Amino acid sequence: MQEPKKVYIGVGSNLGDRKSYIKNALRKLSEHPQIDVVRQSQIVESPPLGIANQPDYLDTITEVKTTLPAEDLFAFMQQIEKELDRIRNVKWAPRTIDLDLILYGNDIIDMPPKLIVPHPEMHLRTFVLGGMCELNPELLHPVLKVSLIELKHRLNGRDFFLDTERPQLISVAGIIGVGKTTLAEKLTDALQGQIVLEPYAENPYLPALYEGGHEYALASQIYFLTSRTEQLAQDVLEKGKVYISDYVFEKELIYARQFLDKQQFELYHKTNTQFAFKVSAQVLTIYLQDSIQNCLERIHQRNRSFEQNIQPDFLQSLSNAYENLFDDWNISPLIKLSLEQFDCTKSEDIDVLARQAKSYIAV
Repeated sequence: MQEPKKVYIGVGSNLGDRKSYIKNALRKLSEHPQIDVVRQSQIVESPPLGIANQPDYLDTITEVKTTLPAEDLFAFMQQIEKELDRIRNVKWAPRTIDLDLILYGNDIIDMPPKLIVPHPEMHLRTFVLGGMCELNPELLHPVLKVSLIELKHRLNGRDFFLDTERPQLISVAGIIGVGKTTLAEKLTDALQGQIVLEPYAENPYLPALYEGGHEYALASQIYFLTSRTEQLAQDVLEKGKVYISDYVFEKELIYARQFLDKQQFELYHKTNTQFAFKVSAQVLTIYLQDSIQNCLERIHQRNRSFEQNIQPDFLQSLSNAYENLFDDWNISPLIKLSLEQFDCTKSEDIDVLARQAKSYIAV
């Protein structure tokens, strides 16, 4: 008989007496002679994923020790679901009980579609990661090699799921000179995607604006708004295809606040709101961070004439605005990368990031 494995199982219900179904599922697990139910996280309520028109879920994570092989444990979990009236017909459909094998020790099991461990979408669920961190905050994801606490922070309290019916858009964000385009190009190669570069140098109003011509501010913002909308429009990007952009559409308002007066901004904001509905949402956002001084040095090194008057105070104000944007970010998972620890010129760093990025796209 093998040594006991520490295993984590997700237990959820959104039909009938939800707490009773969860309680009975845990009881049935504990009654198996080779399963020792150690503890469980608090029960939390969360909205449904996939099909929205159904009741909210109650979810908990339970930690067990078992000598059952993973396949046998999984089969027993499915038996419990059947005994508790789980009906399997449509994905995301309501269910009396749902048992998911989240982690089986540190094992990596790849037996699709029957059994994949770690659970292939555990890193997208706050209700899963929250419960896991409550029980064992020191755990690392066996595949991603990232702490569960860090994975939880990336979600900012939201739950997501892999969706093949939408473009797989990864956006790289950060202030001028931080290296967004370089990273986007590297990731495009690693993920065999299609790059989407913002028309930064093509904006005919930008040089005059950076030279102090504030009368060009609104025209410059409208140029960026329309061109970025055309690039990222839902009817332009193909569903299921991987795209990597070197900007986030949401940066529009950051720059508009920098350059426009109050009256211009009010007009622009109304226009922006209408355009934003046409844009594809990201499945993953990567936020690059570096010191103002390092960014200034890169700006000077690339030697675009209209950028040479950019001042540290301007970059700092952009940095502050990005921090505010991402404090409340709820569009996609967010990976924050400090260039003190990450170097996009090193292939090993790109490989690690690409492996993580793959877990957030549905391909």
